[in-house]
Amino acid sequence: MRETELADRIAALLPRAHADLAELVAIPSVADPRQYPPEECHRAAQWVADAFTDAGLQDVRLVRTPDGSQAVLGHRPPPPGAPTVLLYCHYDVQPPLDDDAWTTPPFTLTERDGRWYGRGTADCKGNIVMHLTALRALGDDLPVGIRFVAEGSEEQGTGGLEQYVVRHPEDFVADALLICDTGNATVGTGTATVSLRGLANVVVTVRTLTGEVHSGMFGGPAPDALGALIQALSTLRDPKTGATRVDGLDCEGLWDGVGYDEEQFRADAGVLDGVRLTGTGTVADRLWARPAVTVLGIDCPPVVGSSASVPPTARARVSLRFPPGTDSHVAVAALTAHLRAAVPWGAHVTVETESSGSAFRAATDGPAYTTLDQAMTEVYGKPMAYLGQGGSIPLCNILAEQYPQAEIVLMGVEEPQCLIHAPNESVDPAEIAHMAHVEALFLRRYATTGPRN
Repeated sequence: MRETELADRIAALLPRAHADLAELVAIPSVADPRQYPPEECHRAAQWVADAFTDAGLQDVRLVRTPDGSQAVLGHRPPPPGAPTVLLYCHYDVQPPLDDDAWTTPPFTLTERDGRWYGRGTADCKGNIVMHLTALRALGDDLPVGIRFVAEGSEEQGTGGLEQYVVRHPEDFVADALLICDTGNATVGTGTATVSLRGLANVVVTVRTLTGEVHSGMFGGPAPDALGALIQALSTLRDPKTGATRVDGLDCEGLWDGVGYDEEQFRADAGVLDGVRLTGTGTVADRLWARPAVTVLGIDCPPVVGSSASVPPTARARVSLRFPPGTDSHVAVAALTAHLRAAVPWGAHVTVETESSGSAFRAATDGPAYTTLDQAMTEVYGKPMAYLGQGGSIPLCNILAEQYPQAEIVLMGVEEPQCLIHAPNESVDPAEIAHMAHVEALFLRRYATTGPRN
C-alpha cells in the first residue's frame, strides 16, 4: 500500500469513525455504580470487544480485574521476527456533572462549529475510535504484532488494571506501548506526553473544642477550628505570588519541553478577567516541573443555616501534584508534616492519606520515539513536540516496572479545547483522522525500525 493510499483510506473511514463514536458516546459508561448501572460499562466493553474483533484482532475477550471492572484484551501475533505494539485506551468516562451546563445532551454525539460534542468524545472514546480507524486503514497490511487493552475503571482510579497487569504480565508483553489517553499541545501539533505528575491526596481534620459554643459568650479566647484550618491551609502558598510551598519539596523546577502560552492557558482554563495566575516561572514550569497544591473541598458549617457558634471541628481535602523526580512517599510525608506543623494554637490535628501515585518520565531515545517523530512530521508537517501532563496515570509506572525494556509513548486525540472532565467535552474530528494516520504510519514503519524478535 502506498503512503498516499493510506491517507485516502483514513479520510474515507471518517464517516464510520463518526458513527462509531456516536454509538459509544450513547453508552453512559461511568464506572461508579452509585451513579450509573454497571450494565452500561459492560455494554461498552462488549461494544469494544466486537469492534476490535471485526477490525482483525484475535482472542478478544472481557476479563474481570480485581476492582470488579472489566478490561477488554485482544491480540494479533506478529509476523516472524517482527516487534509487537500494545495499544491502550479506556472505555469508562467521567460523569457529566451538571447536565444544565451542557449545551447539548452529554450522551448524544452532536456536531457544532466543526467539533463533535459529548461525554467521552476525547477522553477516551475518541482514542478508541482512533485505534479502530488506524487498524481498519491498514487491514491485512499489518507488519507488527498487536496487543490491545481497553480499561474499564480508569476514571475512578481504583487500580483494577494495574493489579491485573502484575498478576498476568504475559498478556501485555510488547516492545512499544502506546498509551492513548493524552493528546496534542494544540490542534495541529503532533505531540508526545513524556512527563506525568504524581498525586498525593490527604484529608486534614482540625479539632479545638468538645462541641459548639456560643460565639457571643465564648468567641475570642475559644479557638475556632475553621479559622485554625484556614490558617494552616494558607501556609501552602506564598502570600504574594500564590506559588505552592510545601516544606521539604523542591518548588523551583524548570520545564525543558514545549511551552504553554500564558494567554492561551488563561483561555483554556477559563481564568476570569483581572485574576492573576498563581506562582512564578513559566506556565509550563508551574504545570509540569513544580509541585502544585489544590484545596479540593472543606467540611464546615455552611453559610445558609449556620449558627452564632464557634466551630469545634473542620476538615479539608487537599491534593498535591508533583513532578517526576519526587518519590510519592516523600511527597505524602512532606505534605502531612507541613500541615501538622502549620495548624496553630495547639489544635488537635489528624492527616489521613486518601490516595497517592508516582510521577512518570518517559525515556525518549529509542526507536519507537524516532519512528513516531517521523510519522508525526509527515502528518502534521512539523517535528513532534514534547509535553508534560498534569494528570496522573499510575498504569504507566506499573508498565515501566513490569517491562523495563519496552518504550512507553503517551499520545492521543485530546487537546486543550476538548475540555475533558468538564461539561461540553468535545473532540476535533481532524485530530482523530490525523492521529489515526500517525498511528497507522507508526505501525507500518516500526516493523523495520523496532527490535527484531
